[in-house]
Amino acid sequence: MSEIIKSISFDGRDIRLTIGRFAPQAGGSVLIESGDTSVLVTATRASGREGIDFLPLLVDYEERLYAAGRIPGGFLRREGRPPEKATLISRLIDRPLRPLFPDWMRDDIQVVATTLSMDENVPPDVLAVTGASLAVLLAKIPFYGPMAAVRVGLVGDDFIINPTYAEIEAGDLDLVIAGSPEGIVMIEAGASQVSEEDIIEAIEFGYEVVMDLIKAQQEIVTELGLEVEMPQPPQEDPTLENFIRDRVTAPVQAVLGRLEKDKVVRDAALDEVKATLVQEIAELPDEDAVKVAATANAKAVGKTFKSITKSLMRRQIVEQGVRVDGRKLDEVRPINCSVGVLPRRVHGSGLFNRGLTQVLSLATLGTPGDAQEMDDLHPDEKKRYLHHYNFPPFSVGETRPMRSPGRREVGHGALAERAITPVLPTKEEFPYVIRVVSEVLSSNGSTSMGSVCGSTLSLMDAGVPLTKPVSGAAMGLIKEGDEVRVLTDIQGIEDFLGDMDFKVAGTDTGITALQMDMKIQGLALDTIAKAIHQAKPARIHILGKMLEAIAAPRENMSPFAPRLLTIRIDPDQIGLVIGPGGKTIKGITEQTGAKVDIEDSGLVTISSIDEEKAVRAKNMILGMTRRLNAGDVYLGKVTRVIPIGAFVEIMAGKEGMIHISQLADYRVGKVEDEVNVGDEVVVKIREIDGRGRINLTRLGIHPEEAAAARAGSAAE
Repeated sequence: MSEIIKSISFDGRDIRLTIGRFAPQAGGSVLIESGDTSVLVTATRASGREGIDFLPLLVDYEERLYAAGRIPGGFLRREGRPPEKATLISRLIDRPLRPLFPDWMRDDIQVVATTLSMDENVPPDVLAVTGASLAVLLAKIPFYGPMAAVRVGLVGDDFIINPTYAEIEAGDLDLVIAGSPEGIVMIEAGASQVSEEDIIEAIEFGYEVVMDLIKAQQEIVTELGLEVEMPQPPQEDPTLENFIRDRVTAPVQAVLGRLEKDKVVRDAALDEVKATLVQEIAELPDEDAVKVAATANAKAVGKTFKSITKSLMRRQIVEQGVRVDGRKLDEVRPINCSVGVLPRRVHGSGLFNRGLTQVLSLATLGTPGDAQEMDDLHPDEKKRYLHHYNFPPFSVGETRPMRSPGRREVGHGALAERAITPVLPTKEEFPYVIRVVSEVLSSNGSTSMGSVCGSTLSLMDAGVPLTKPVSGAAMGLIKEGDEVRVLTDIQGIEDFLGDMDFKVAGTDTGITALQMDMKIQGLALDTIAKAIHQAKPARIHILGKMLEAIAAPRENMSPFAPRLLTIRIDPDQIGLVIGPGGKTIKGITEQTGAKVDIEDSGLVTISSIDEEKAVRAKNMILGMTRRLNAGDVYLGKVTRVIPIGAFVEIMAGKEGMIHISQLADYRVGKVEDEVNVGDEVVVKIREIDGRGRINLTRLGIHPEEAAAARAGSAAE
């Protein structure tokens, strides 16, 4: 393929596409660049495997530390397990790409995006999404594209396309939108309580640029003569399908028509219909065409039964406006919330129930040293709020091996984390590192939004002073031809058989997080706007139920939570507090039992379960770092006596010497005649010599100075 270089300009920023130069054996490849960020994206297709009844699409985003001029740490000095950010970007590429492949595709497809160069001003994620679309087109893989993605920021009153990291940090919105010629296919956003109207305007603003990127891809495909002819889906013998449809349509309609609220009862009834069908097929003669077809494809019966159930459920919603559990389209399932469900050794706990979905969230307060180090290409160095999401098999009544968190768990945890972050107190107001773990105990739809609600409850129970409580709801969609129905608070079957999963989280003021995934090839903006507006009363309703359980953050934290004290020292004195090889700071910890964390800015955080120990450590550090001046008067304690004088600790970590000639205004024959170890004495700094040694005296101290020194020592 001849080399093609194309540049696309919008809003003062350029995207450059290089085709035909890199990775010649990949099915399709493109180097997509903006600023000094370069991402190589490849797409490769292999023949399908036997027994696969789904699209085996694998998307990997790879980060190489050489892209930022860094060498990996650790013994091996090479990249290992991908960081969480890489996993999230892999999902960001996968989610808009997957629905644009034909549903009959069974070939193995792998998309790999590798960041080769990293500009600290240009995030690589949206470049990788757009590059994935073009790579798939270049590989001639059947695809209802092109597809493209852009990021929209909001700084002040202005929307910005593909903002820099600094602009994202300074703004109130970080929204990624992906679209196809048919409409919007994916939305991901974090926001600082932005209104529904501004969110909708941002989506519209971003989609206009998405269409420019789609047009550029279409021009490249035309220039290369790569128009991909979409093959016809394989034709299947309708004999088995007709047999199943004739026998299950009426009983499935009857089950759905019961409007059964209990999922377990409804699923058991559908399983009974399916079991009867399987028995009927088993009793047919071996030569019967239906039995032959069912035997040839073991999964055909279950697949057809699911398809018929899906069609009937969707028709019931569109034609009758009734959902399988009898709810109206905009109705939320019953909500039940509670806090403090575990002993107070757990710093905060919240149990959130919505219908059959149940999430237990647990909050833990830690010290600054517990912050997560971010070892990836992105600017954030540490994270002080962590949300982890666990989805055990028993939550859906299944058994399977329990392994480390998968992409779904990482993604749901990140979404809940994003929803809560805008309402957290600042580090100066609340210096704790906070971790919330959401344990999904029962799942029937929207556990991610359940974990947002559970997290809010647990944080308020832990005494974290949130600026506002956050709730969330998941919206669904049924689209049959021109008929569209938006569903509030979707349950499992509506998510599984529906066309959209649109999660909206926020406060009573505005939205803090969005995530929309589609199963169709695109959705019009007016439908998305309807879903966003319909989510608001649901969020407010859920929030009201949460506030019945706990109206405000607790004033008192768990007695087992660490107590933090903060002081600020001159950055030049950090080395003094740490000491050679950490000797001094280790000594403070050993003497007091308190933990000390020091930041480069000079912010010192002292933590201990026992507040008295934290105060003692604080006073030691204050003593070490306090600027001493000649003439200052202190109440100190004699620590050592030598023939020529006595050493006095005038504050924690600060010691000076009184020469024997400065003990009294008369001749002293022996130091012990005046002072002994353990005595409290009022002393004045006579001088601090060039080596930093403190010389003290008991002479020339005014009675008022002595009284003030005693009073100050008592206050400490």
